[in-house]
Formats: sequence, structure tokens, C-alpha cells
Amino acid sequence: MLPVKPILIGMSIFATALPAKLPRTKDSGKVAIMYAVILVVFAVAQLYTFEEFLPYILSLDLPLGNGLSSAFAPLLIASEVFAVPFLLRMRLSPAFTYFSMGLGWVAALAWIFVSIWLNVGGVSAETVGFLGTVVTLAPGLWAVFISFALGILATWSSWGLWPGKRSDVKSLSN
Repeated sequence: MLPVKPILIGMSIFATALPAKLPRTKDSGKVAIMYAVILVVFAVAQLYTFEEFLPYILSLDLPLGNGLSSAFAPLLIASEVFAVPFLLRMRLSPAFTYFSMGLGWVAALAWIFVSIWLNVGGVSAETVGFLGTVVTLAPGLWAVFISFALGILATWSSWGLWPGKRSDVKSLSN
């Protein structure tokens, strides 16, 4: 009796990286690159002083509980780093494209949460934390506006580089 081998037609156990779709407008591609640069600068500065950044996040007394507050800093930095492949339109699998796009939202929402908490939570902090503890940026209403600006950049990037099916899109061909 001969061994029977299953035949997989058109299936692979490995993810296939696909090229990114063209941006909807020239501006949305530029906005995505600008957001990627901001996230990279944030992540590098936070990783540079990670030994001080983690205790700093814990000192904010975020209303997340002790365990989640300890995980907040590494998850924030990871979301900033893994949002960059979508923003730079790298070849990714469809699942990772959506995941990377979602992490761009997570990074913006996390900064909105932290900046609002610094303004209404009664926490006395010497820095916002955008650039880790490398540069001291005093908390204030400006930080909330910058955080919301990050949310606008994430929204614009997601809209302009949407990886799904687009029925009403006039993509740039040049």
C-alpha cells in the first residue's frame, strides 16, 4: 500500500506578504510617514531611558491596577514600534497589516489616556513621557492637544492607506 499525501491546492501554511495598496491621496501618504517618524522618535527615546521610563509610568498611578500598569510601558512602546510597518507601506501579510494599523490607534489612544490622566488625575509629574525621560516636557493642556493630534494622524493614515477593499477610491497611479 502506498502512502497517501494530501494535496494542498492554493494553500500555504506560511503567511504571504503582499504589497501595500496605493494611498488615496498624496497627502495621506505623507501624513502616514510623518506619523511613523513621530512614533519612531517616541519609541527610541523611551527605549533609551527604559530603566527610568518604567518607574515613571508606575509613578503616574494610572487607574489600571498594578499588573496592567507594569505592562503599560512595554506595551505602549511595542505598539509604537509595530505600527510603523503599516505606516511605511511595507510588504506585510493581510492580517499583520490590519494588526499594525490597529497598533497605530492603540499608541494614539494610550497617549490620549496618559495626557488626560496627567491633567485631571491630580498627579504631579515632571514630564509627559512622550520622549521618555530623556527630555523633560512639563504636562499641561498642550500634551492633550498633541495626543489628539496623534489620533488625527492615526485616523488620516488609516483612511488613506486602508488595506481592505475600497469601492470609492481614486488611488494615485503616478
